[in-house]
Amino acid sequence: MKHTFRNFQKLTAVILTGGLLAACTEDPTPNPTPDPDPVGESRWITVAAARMGDNPGDGNGGTLIYSLSSEEAKDPTVSIAPFDNGFIVPSNRTARLQSSEDGNTMFNISYAGDTGGQYTKYTVEGGQTFTQNGTGVSIAPYVGSAPRWIKLFDGDQTGAAVYVDTEAQFDDNGTPEDVTDDIYLRHEATMGVVTLDLVNSSIIEFQESALALSEEEEANGYYISRIDMPTLNAAGDKLYIGARLSKVDPATGETDREGEILGSKTIVLDYPSLLNPTVISSAVGHGNTNGYRSINSFEYNGSVYQANQGDPNGSHILKIDANNQYDDSYVFSLDAALGVDDAYILAWRPAANGKAVVAYRDASSEEGVAGAQGFFALVDLNTRTAQKITEIPYEADFYLFQYQGFVVDGNDIYLTQAPVGKNGNIYVVDTETAEVTKGAELVNVDGSHFIGVF
Repeated sequence: MKHTFRNFQKLTAVILTGGLLAACTEDPTPNPTPDPDPVGESRWITVAAARMGDNPGDGNGGTLIYSLSSEEAKDPTVSIAPFDNGFIVPSNRTARLQSSEDGNTMFNISYAGDTGGQYTKYTVEGGQTFTQNGTGVSIAPYVGSAPRWIKLFDGDQTGAAVYVDTEAQFDDNGTPEDVTDDIYLRHEATMGVVTLDLVNSSIIEFQESALALSEEEEANGYYISRIDMPTLNAAGDKLYIGARLSKVDPATGETDREGEILGSKTIVLDYPSLLNPTVISSAVGHGNTNGYRSINSFEYNGSVYQANQGDPNGSHILKIDANNQYDDSYVFSLDAALGVDDAYILAWRPAANGKAVVAYRDASSEEGVAGAQGFFALVDLNTRTAQKITEIPYEADFYLFQYQGFVVDGNDIYLTQAPVGKNGNIYVVDTETAEVTKGAELVNVDGSHFIGVF
């Protein structure tokens, strides 16, 4: 028989105005008998849920979170309903969430709206109880109200947020009044990076830098148009930032989506100074390395492993070595490893043993309410092998593009699976044995979806 967790606090008012959710409690008095912290080797597992805004699967109606112990997360008789009784995370749209390595703290930076760019952290206390820890700080003056940020893997000490501004440059031939005579030269790309002290809620460093590709690439209309997912190298002296390239027709300056897809690129800059950016290129993978909502690159065994997207030969996992250059001898094609076509890595996460869970779509993915989504695979970074995880059910309306979080607990990787507007479950993959455990039920509501665990 299933049992459902009780509310830790009753939400009595939920106001939806312009997509911004706010809530108040019936009684601000703390629960005198809260559930104890997880005991033994357990940890909190926090489920994140994105409510529909205008369209099913858009996630623009706000974000709610709800925590349970790892034992409860593995228990299929447990049922939780975050949309009904979760804690509402301040954010105009889908919040950008991170968690501490032990699961006891949640970090959030609000995305867009009046609170956009506001950093806050919360102590996880079970169920819908998340207590703000210390004061917040806004990074909006540095990187805007819709920042792209990530928690660096440095013991929960530092976060980093990035942006890039681009502007086309033209030669007006001395006749600025006649723009039809203008000759396209290149795009000026300016990168901003800010680091954030997660412990003391303060700004550490901010730097702006010009980003340039090779003269030939820029003459052909290429430029860096989006950046994301900064990753600290093993030595702790370089920051790697994923990049997306765009292209214009240099004859007209108009967008060109039919041009050649160049080798995948990453921006490398000094850390912690955030100075001296350079751009490195892969000869193995092509397409983008900025990812989307989920962390796209991870340090493992002295190197950084990075997924690419939009590769005409299917997504690869690329390797950047300690010399801060791509290792082009490391070739890991997901198409080849899985025997599929057009693999596209949507999100992924490795455990400490070098084995990872990858969320992906391929040519066989069906078109669902939120586009063609996909499957899960277990991959091995050392052997460059992969196997589809068939125990996790596939449904066309399962939405992975906005997926944000996996939990790594030893060799176990936790994830959520629930189609848009339908119930689903937490699943736990033992990366060492490949055993898959179907865990707690996730109760959904119309048009909404789950965006991960933390």
